[in-house]
Amino acid sequence: MKNILFIALSLLFTSSSFAHFLWIETNSTGKLNQKQDVKIFFGEYSYGVTEKVGQEAFNKVQKFTVWAVAPNGKKTKLEVTAGDLFYKTSFTPKFNGTYTIVLNNNEIDVIDYTQYNFGIFKTHYHCVAKVEVGGKTTETAAVNTDGITIVDVTKKDLKLNDEVTLKILYKNEPLKDKEVDIFLKDKFAQKATTDANGLVKFTLPFKTKYIIEATHKEEVPGKYNGKDYQFIFHSATYPIILN
Repeated sequence: MKNILFIALSLLFTSSSFAHFLWIETNSTGKLNQKQDVKIFFGEYSYGVTEKVGQEAFNKVQKFTVWAVAPNGKKTKLEVTAGDLFYKTSFTPKFNGTYTIVLNNNEIDVIDYTQYNFGIFKTHYHCVAKVEVGGKTTETAAVNTDGITIVDVTKKDLKLNDEVTLKILYKNEPLKDKEVDIFLKDKFAQKATTDANGLVKFTLPFKTKYIIEATHKEEVPGKYNGKDYQFIFHSATYPIILN
């Protein structure tokens, strides 16, 4: 029944609300003292759109910073290099526990989308991914005090048909009654809504890649790089990859 519900919703929620975003891909498990590869993509995953590195679309969002947050909370900045369809980096786990890979980009020029009835805005992208080392799973770290983030509080190695529990935070406070998009390939998607504690739950009925996106409009005008904007559009993403 849950599988059928997911398919039905995937058809219902295919709409113009889908937009470009950044996301991270990496293996969900790692090993002590072995290099862990990390990739950063930009596009519309559900529509099969992946922008090329070096072209105009990706260049506009390339001023991101990536860290590996160790189980003890220590942040290590990761240096990235350019690939063809993604930027790549890596880190080497030194402790057992949950590592959180975090990308942040709050340096994006103002965009005028008044022709699409969306307004003039500045974008703040934030991406999170989880790497479990040694079988000891804890919550992912929340490090975006200036915007929106996704925290995986499931505390287990996810498998087919498991239930996922995520917490959506905005400036470290839970976002209640917030719609969250769960994207699959081939324009499949589902929407879920957070509860009073910012928690959202859903199952994983397919052995595939899920990209979760939470967004929030900060209705405060300002100026960035000499251009006025009406609001800040916050976007956070989180991948779940069932191989």
